[in-house]
Amino acid sequence: MTDELSNKIQDRQLQIGMVIFPGFTLQDLAGPQTAFGLHAKTHIIWKTMEPVPTDMGVTMNPTITIDDVPDNLDVLFVAGGGGTPEIMKDRELLDFIARAGQTATYVTAVCTGSVLLAMAGLLEGYRAATYWPFYEPLIALGIEPSYERVCVDRNRITGGGVTAGIDFALKVIAELKGQDAAEFTQLVLEYDPQPTMNSGNPRTARPEIVAKIKGLWGRTDEAVRVANEHMERRAQLSKLAPA
Repeated sequence: MTDELSNKIQDRQLQIGMVIFPGFTLQDLAGPQTAFGLHAKTHIIWKTMEPVPTDMGVTMNPTITIDDVPDNLDVLFVAGGGGTPEIMKDRELLDFIARAGQTATYVTAVCTGSVLLAMAGLLEGYRAATYWPFYEPLIALGIEPSYERVCVDRNRITGGGVTAGIDFALKVIAELKGQDAAEFTQLVLEYDPQPTMNSGNPRTARPEIVAKIKGLWGRTDEAVRVANEHMERRAQLSKLAPA
């Protein structure tokens, strides 16, 4: 980001649009929104103003619909969650994400939200992090996966699964508002991770735990299927396009 753009951003209230959907993971939204809310106006976005269920049964009230989102958001953010495979087929929402991403200063996601960014055509030529069982659908969409907890590739910032949302948000705040603002936010949240075990990553978890998680995520296969169908349709349309 240029110094001129950085100064303009720091001199006004940030506008952050946060996309949710039926079956999103609450923590994907709650961690980043709590951090962003200290510095920005956050808009919780869905297609209607009806309460949106998470993948664990809690509901969240949107604050704005896709028809009323301000132009030129500073940050477009997409949550992830168990409902991702179904939302990969939601053309209306994906079209909105594509439009908003074209004018947003930063295009971002946590967890499987990066798969939705890819479905909207916003990650072509970029690396992206995602929730670890969803590397395969991301690859199927032609995106180079990042195994980092937070991946920064120019103005695309993506985080890994669920709890990575806080690390992600601190990085975004540092980019937009500076290191002091990010450190202030970290202390306000008392974000001082000291895990009581070492099973928070498939590279460190016991193999039987990894296998159990994969067994719960039959949705991954559905996401791969939808991704493959999407890429096949793109290839067919490319062949039909005039030379």
